Amino acid sequence: MTWDWRPTMADPKHPRHHGEAFKWQIVQSCESGKPSREIRAEYDIARSTPRRWVQGIRDSGSTRAADNRTPGRNEPVEPGRRNRQLEMEADVSEQAAPVFARRQA
Repeated sequence: MTWDWRPTMADPKHPRHHGEAFKWQIVQSCESGKPSREIRAEYDIARSTPRRWVQGIRDSGSTRAADNRTPGRNEPVEPGRRNRQLEMEADVSEQAAPVFARRQA
């Protein structure tokens, strides 16, 4: 039995996150002329992924999604991120309140 290092296809609700070195490796393979079909099969990545990473490198020099969005598209992301942070802080405060109340009693 051989060890397969590749993860299984990601669930759309839980996408995989790849490191920058891996992304650059894929981009270099694409730019060297290797067919996208072979790259996708070898690394088990989605059909649009190599194209998106190559385009990101060409546009901004980065494969990070935030670096490749227009400023208008980044605006809706930031408030959502801040809201999630505030919700987590509120949850922690609600859970800690009874503990502090018992300590003072």
